[in-house]
Amino acid sequence: MSETPSRPEQAAAVIKVFAVLEALAGGRRSSLAELAETAATSKTTAHRLLQTMVDLGYVEQDGETEKYGLTLRLFSLAARSLHERDDLLRAADGPMGKLSRATGESINLGVLDSREQKVVYIHKYDAAFSLSMTSTLGLRNPLHSTALGKALLAFRDEEDVQERVAGMVLERRAPRTITDPAVLVEALRQVRSRGYAEEVEESEAGVRCMAVPVFDHLRRPIAAISISFPLLRFDEARKADYVRLLTDCGKAVSEALGCPAGIAEPAS
Repeated sequence: MSETPSRPEQAAAVIKVFAVLEALAGGRRSSLAELAETAATSKTTAHRLLQTMVDLGYVEQDGETEKYGLTLRLFSLAARSLHERDDLLRAADGPMGKLSRATGESINLGVLDSREQKVVYIHKYDAAFSLSMTSTLGLRNPLHSTALGKALLAFRDEEDVQERVAGMVLERRAPRTITDPAVLVEALRQVRSRGYAEEVEESEAGVRCMAVPVFDHLRRPIAAISISFPLLRFDEARKADYVRLLTDCGKAVSEALGCPAGIAEPAS
């Protein structure tokens, strides 16, 4: 009779499975040796895990190269998960498109991943320019270094903000990333006061972003919308226009979600 794996062994197996899936998520087919190295396991274990994923329909193996790749089954799972956010996506698409046409810049919609304390990108409009800031749907970025993250944080209860900031690792990601918790808390107070978040070379060198929150029918901040600019193309003379357009976008989405008119716009 075979022994039941212990909890640590089960957890280790799950970690290896997701290491393989994340490696394949890049879109490039990989060999058994490459995936075994990524998952920090033996080829024998990696082969067993991959064969199980093939049997379940999540992974396929090329008959000629013997390399592995993801099937569309994971995409189907993700699409079903996003179904829960259908109302948000439907409400945001039109105003985001209008903002995209008015500015020509990259527009992103992000939500909070509370477990990882990150912002997750779930919808976007790419810029009309060849030199532009591109994002990937499903991308996760830290809250402290992004305008989206700050907009998601700033309009929460003060106690919630303090607790979340205390639990963060404020890693430096660019020349002007905030790495001091006290400075971040003060920056969030300023965001709440003026009604929009901003970051200049805090997440990526040469990039400037602005973001506003999106509120639901209970006036809870459930998402944020941002404009991203290459720093060299940001027109300081148009900043007030950018803020107005962005704020109007956030207000339109919030009201479409049932936030009462008049309070869908952050107090400034």
